[in-house]
Amino acid sequence: MATENSREIVLDMLLMVEREEVFSHRIIKDVLYKYDYLTGQEKAFIKRLFEGTLERRIELDYALDGIASMPVKKMKPFIRNLLRMSAYQIIHMDGVPDSAAINEAVKLAGKRKFQNLKGFVNGVLRKLSAQKEMLPVPSEEKEPESFLSVTYSMPEWLVRHFLSRYSYEEVKALLAGLLQVRLVTVRFAAGLTKLQKEELVNAIQENGVSIVPHPYVKQACYLEGCENLTELPGFWEGAFTVQDASSMLAVAAAGIKQGDSVLDVCAAPGGKTLLAAEYAGESGRVEARDISEYKVALIEENAARMKQHTVFAKVWDATQTDEKALNTADVVLADVPCSGLGVMGKKRDIKYRQTPEALKSIIPLQQSIVRQAAACVKPGGILLYSTCTINYEENEGMADWMEKTLGLVLEPFDQYMGDLPKAATAKKGYLQLLPQNHDTDGFFVAKFKKPLS
Repeated sequence: MATENSREIVLDMLLMVEREEVFSHRIIKDVLYKYDYLTGQEKAFIKRLFEGTLERRIELDYALDGIASMPVKKMKPFIRNLLRMSAYQIIHMDGVPDSAAINEAVKLAGKRKFQNLKGFVNGVLRKLSAQKEMLPVPSEEKEPESFLSVTYSMPEWLVRHFLSRYSYEEVKALLAGLLQVRLVTVRFAAGLTKLQKEELVNAIQENGVSIVPHPYVKQACYLEGCENLTELPGFWEGAFTVQDASSMLAVAAAGIKQGDSVLDVCAAPGGKTLLAAEYAGESGRVEARDISEYKVALIEENAARMKQHTVFAKVWDATQTDEKALNTADVVLADVPCSGLGVMGKKRDIKYRQTPEALKSIIPLQQSIVRQAAACVKPGGILLYSTCTINYEENEGMADWMEKTLGLVLEPFDQYMGDLPKAATAKKGYLQLLPQNHDTDGFFVAKFKKPLS
């Protein structure tokens, strides 16, 4: 059972997110490192409660607004997040008795100098507990956008954004897919022999971690029950690395061959770089770039751990021209900064931070990067464009701009997609990956060939 301290830790994390001091995925990483002495059960509780409360915030606020005498948005930040966190336990955590969630919330209110609001907290949560089996939601028939927003905790403007491109049922499936539990996805190093991989899998499973193959991407495996990846056998020896299946598919689509010269222009932390190096082999060369010393250090650290000696990393602003690199690379990977709408299932606060204006404002940056990336591709070479978003303007719209403005030609890559379902557009040179269809992040890939003249 979780301790009061675990709940207090989560409450402080939620307050940090509300103040927009740090992104949620960084907070959870830092907190689990700081409290590494806690049991695996306590760390799992902290992670589940923090991520779940954040992810379900719209649903929780709607439920609380129907019960409390004061709207959630007008409550003091401490009380607002205390009620959200407690409501999540009551509605979504069957293993936590309602009485424990309520009593600990009341104790925390008193401990943090909100003695006069203990009765309010107690009353709201007890009423929620009594009504949790019949909580109201907007009418799906009369208010479909509000229904989707509350049911799947997605801002209404984003619901409308998705409905502008997909059918109602497709959006419903997409929003459900984004709420699915996202297990850690890893890729085993290609250099492992069959025996070495079998021994490693057995050793990992002996640590209480289940290894589940990805249904469509043979290189990808899920780790279930993994609390600390770095403590697993083989991690520091470079036997495996973290990488989503969507990222693996993107590199596969590029069709990198032994001996190729590859340039990865927005490379940190280096997942695509490392896989590209495996495809290019000892006779190839992969240069990985990013904008800061910190990001380049991450790439170098991962390359060293994975023993990829053909990877070379350097600090470079991808929007700037590099005269020495013009027309030199067989393959350029351009996984550009984006709105991140495809990874909302992992970075739960993205949907609350994004705005319609921000979706538009990132386009010029992407255009600037791909213009420079295209200039580095040899005539006849490949530019592989990718994003981790579900947004037409950044994806299909950008591919169209690249064809018309840069003179690039979309190149089919269906031969690299194996048995991946709903991948027909790969024959046209692009593919929007969706969590409900492909069991991956929401991810976009477009492959271009640079004309010989």
